Amino acid sequence: MEKNNAIAALAALAQESRLDVFRLLVRAGPAGLPAGRIGEELKLPATTLSFHLNQLRQAGLVAFRRQGRSLIYAAEFAEMSGLIAYLTENCCQGDPSACGLPAVCAPPQGQEPTR
Repeated sequence: MEKNNAIAALAALAQESRLDVFRLLVRAGPAGLPAGRIGEELKLPATTLSFHLNQLRQAGLVAFRRQGRSLIYAAEFAEMSGLIAYLTENCCQGDPSACGLPAVCAPPQGQEPTR
């Protein structure tokens, strides 16, 4: 991940509602969630949610696909992993496991995030 991309991702996550949305999508996994369900779970009005999802999308942290009349949003696990790797690449002289850091998150084998 490039420095500018890391800055954009961190800036997008530096807002409480966007961080909540992103964490919810990470928990949901590669299948993602419909926008309406995200709004219900986090009690966000549709216009507010749309703004936050767009900010996360522009930062490369979420993607969406159309399913019928619904928009399904999913975390971009590769981008998230890239951000974590960028932040920890020099940890403990290049060996994050020596610092007790977990392996970088990836979706379950055979399940790629949808775009």
